[in-house]
Amino acid sequence: MIKFWKKRAENSIATRHLKFDKDLEEIKKELKSKIGKKFAGSLAIRMVSSGSCNACEAECNALLNPYYDLERLGIHFVASPRHADAMLLSGVVGVNMYHHILDAYHQMPQPAYIITLGDCPLLEGTFEKSVAIKGAKSLDLPIFHHIAGCPPEPKEIIEGLLTFLKHLP
Repeated sequence: MIKFWKKRAENSIATRHLKFDKDLEEIKKELKSKIGKKFAGSLAIRMVSSGSCNACEAECNALLNPYYDLERLGIHFVASPRHADAMLLSGVVGVNMYHHILDAYHQMPQPAYIITLGDCPLLEGTFEKSVAIKGAKSLDLPIFHHIAGCPPEPKEIIEGLLTFLKHLP
């Protein structure tokens, strides 16, 4: 073990990525500013998983840890669509979730925004012959923004939310 620490001290291996941290802090600052202007300081998001592998949800859980700490920036994940400003939709939209997504959207106060997360909502061609998959396009709801990745990393999700806020009217 002493050899390990000695080698680490000689090579000065850093455990922090200073450039990554600096970029992330700038993004967070801009995100907090946009949320303050567009949503009076608090953006409530209803996360809906509709047939995903749960990798996107795991990355969203990471957004609440002390490193990313989205709650400090004014972003809250809520349990009820009635309290939500936006819906974060992941998965391929299975038949069993189709009506629940529509109900959740119609319960949201207007204007309501849908943000798709991950590559699954775009994979409809892969599942087009499946009787269990409806697909995100079949919802006939306005999808305002898409965050790509399989799964997108927490920084990519934060950047996607910032892009979403920049495109709001």
